[in-house]
Amino acid sequence: MPSAAVERFLDHLESAGVELHSLMLLRHGEVVAEGWWEPYTPEGVQLLYSLSKSFTSTAVGLAVAEGRLSVDDPVASFFPQVDQASLHPRVLRMRVRHLLSMSSGHRDDTLASVRDANDPASAFLALVPEEEPGVWFTYNNGATLMLSLIVTRVTGERLLEYLRPRLLAPLGIGDAYWTGTAGFDHGFSGLHLTTEAIARFGQLYLQGGEWQGQQLVPADWVAEATCSHVDNPREPNPDWRQGYGYQFWRCQHDGYRGDGAYGQFCVILPEHDVVLATTAATEDMQAILDAVWTLLLPAFSDEISKPQPAAAALADRLAALTVPPVRGEATPGGVVASGPWRAEMPGEDQPVRSLAVTEAVGGSGWVLQVTEADRTYEVACGHGEWRSQEHNLGGSLTTAACGGWTGAATFTAEIVFTQTPHRLVLVADVDTGMLAARWHTAPLSPIRPRPPR
Repeated sequence: MPSAAVERFLDHLESAGVELHSLMLLRHGEVVAEGWWEPYTPEGVQLLYSLSKSFTSTAVGLAVAEGRLSVDDPVASFFPQVDQASLHPRVLRMRVRHLLSMSSGHRDDTLASVRDANDPASAFLALVPEEEPGVWFTYNNGATLMLSLIVTRVTGERLLEYLRPRLLAPLGIGDAYWTGTAGFDHGFSGLHLTTEAIARFGQLYLQGGEWQGQQLVPADWVAEATCSHVDNPREPNPDWRQGYGYQFWRCQHDGYRGDGAYGQFCVILPEHDVVLATTAATEDMQAILDAVWTLLLPAFSDEISKPQPAAAALADRLAALTVPPVRGEATPGGVVASGPWRAEMPGEDQPVRSLAVTEAVGGSGWVLQVTEADRTYEVACGHGEWRSQEHNLGGSLTTAACGGWTGAATFTAEIVFTQTPHRLVLVADVDTGMLAARWHTAPLSPIRPRPPR
């Protein structure tokens, strides 16, 4: 495809304020374009949010293929601790396929009612669906949590443990982790993978579940999981009302995808033999898909073209991508004395309670001492560049930070939590001792260190 089409795609998203962190575009199984926006790296894993759901669906499909369950099994049948006679008839009629297709009959997401329960399965089954299972679409994280519980119940393994030898290892996916609670992975979110792992997963589905001569996922499961099982006309954006499969969204142009909050995408376009994997931090996920349809799709062609002079320029651009660093001075102006400086933020709900800024010893940049509600840690902060660091906080937490003096008494820093899409913006006024903190995109759950391996 023309290199200029990828350039236009990048230009458009940049001008629209859409922050990508990585992309891999594959056609006919070959990488057309790939890039990572510093401080994100090819080897770094990132939280996929609800793109995790498509991997949960795959685990269910593998368990079905092994004869451990059927999509027509009653959901309640997997949880003998629940008194079946006490359950509402609509709950008794709920099948595994209804969890997979987000058509359990509940009109609202059930996650808040089940996530922190001592027995999430009992809490879910106690909720009476307002509609008959199979006819009403509600994006229901609690339903996916139930799928995780079912896979764990029938296999004796957490989702990631079950998928490693059957899916991840054959695909060449090594580094991965999945957050959860004691006994099970969440399923609806929490999977952390590299962008290449997302692309390999998409290519596997594009190839009907076959990988290097081995059928990793049954072809009939790939077909069933990615076709529409329930209509979703009430969704606000066009690519979210094309129908829903088994933890996969249908999308325009006869494609399908897994997706997660803030632009974590695995888009598969069978008609064009294309896979697009992205990680991002944007509230406008439809903008990414719109750019695919208007700028990339028309450029897909099977015609053989000559080498393009623009290809070298695109390669150079992809090698130099960066999340824009903080623009500020290396030293404060005016009469502000040499540091350290400290700013406090009052209030129980603030993401940061205090920030201390000290000039780095023996080089440019600073050391930030960040105090949150339950932990304090130091962050290396570069000037004009991102400075990365790994923290041992009972597990690994990686950050990259950049800062500068944006006024005579104002220090601004941004801290990227590179295992996530999220970036914390801190503005300290050293004259008043006040601190303003905000998320570029707000985490949907607390950012925690990676569990020890």
